[in-house]
Amino acid sequence: MDDIDVLKAELKKLNARATQAKMDLHDLSEELPTNWERIPEVAKVAHEAHVALMAARKRLAEVST
Repeated sequence: MDDIDVLKAELKKLNARATQAKMDLHDLSEELPTNWERIPEVAKVAHEAHVALMAARKRLAEVST
C-alpha cells in the first residue's frame, strides 16, 4: 500500500469517528437539561475528532498535489 492509500484509510476511520462524535454531541443537546454535566466531555471528544480529521485531510491534500 502506498502513502496515499494509507492516508485514505486513516481518513475513512477519522471521518467515522468524527461523525460519531458529532452525533453524540447532537444526542446530548437533544437531552438537555438532562446530563448537562457531560457537555464539556462530549464537546472535547467531538473537537479532538474533528481536529484529527482536518489534519488528515490537509496531509492528503499535500501528498496528492
